[in-house]
Amino acid sequence: MSAPLNPRRSRAPAAPIIGIAVTAVVFVVTLTWSKWVPYTAQALQAAGSGAWGGANVLTAGGVRPGDPPSWHAATSFLVAYGGAVWKALLAALLIGAALQALVPRGRLLRLLNRRSVLGSAVAGGLGSTPSMMCVCCTAPVVVSMRRSGVSTAAAIAYWLGNPLLNPAVLVFLAFVAPWEWTATRLVVGVLVVVGGAALVARLTGDRRAPSGLVDAAAAEPDGRAWLGGAPGRFGRALARMTLVLVPEYLVVVLAVGALRGWLFPIDAVTGTGLALVVLAAVVGTLVVIPTAGEIPILQGLALAGVAAGPIGALLVTLPVVSLPGIVMVGRALGWRATAATGALAGAGGLAGAVLLTVL
Repeated sequence: MSAPLNPRRSRAPAAPIIGIAVTAVVFVVTLTWSKWVPYTAQALQAAGSGAWGGANVLTAGGVRPGDPPSWHAATSFLVAYGGAVWKALLAALLIGAALQALVPRGRLLRLLNRRSVLGSAVAGGLGSTPSMMCVCCTAPVVVSMRRSGVSTAAAIAYWLGNPLLNPAVLVFLAFVAPWEWTATRLVVGVLVVVGGAALVARLTGDRRAPSGLVDAAAAEPDGRAWLGGAPGRFGRALARMTLVLVPEYLVVVLAVGALRGWLFPIDAVTGTGLALVVLAAVVGTLVVIPTAGEIPILQGLALAGVAAGPIGALLVTLPVVSLPGIVMVGRALGWRATAATGALAGAGGLAGAVLLTVL
């Protein structure tokens, strides 16, 4: 005779399903508002005009290449950059908090932590394409992934895949830039996001988040108690990220804004040679820009006569990593893995320079 079903046990699977469903709603609603609808409008405009209407954020406030650091340069950059990314940053904070509070840890790990490091990188890269965020706005989600125990390979692939494999930016490039730019971005992007993330994970010897970082709440058993505690966990996760990540984010963005006249000396990259390509790769890795912010910058450089090498390097490095992004994810990824990812971005820039020059 079979044992009677425990009604409390039979209802338990509903808890994670509800949590996942609410997270999906948060994901779709916030990204529709902050990304999908605005990008659709921009794509239609670019398709109709063949030109890009966005401004170069590095020249906000009238700052020119070579200008010394100043408070005006810092604040004008913060206002221009913040105006471009605040919706995406808010969406990332809400999505990150939902991942920590509402998605059972086991479900998320089964999705992203695959049998091989390369498989985890592929999963993280594929997961990054719908969110289409800049590298700094992606940081709260990466921190949440690590707190849930997501592997290094998957987390790095998600972090880099958002800006590099952003389908909207690829569409924008196809409409307003030479086809070689789109091809270079796509080919090098896949290599960096998938192969590079797997390589960093192998070299740093860390597949999973450090035990001290993983949020204990994510390991709670599924059931009424877990679901009932979800609002509190969501509030704590959102407050923790807002109070820790956002202030350090703003401080570093101010610093980059103040130094942008020195960090991006356009006159220094108008020549040719390996040294200039390396300079472009390093500078592009440090500078922070909003999503698609590289398009007006690169168009301006092309009109100024900059060679294909530096443009190819910046095409890859400008969207990825950045100094604020490094600060935001450093503790979650581990500083060794974060430094290796920065080096990976620079290497990707060199590959972009070679490929665009050949094309």
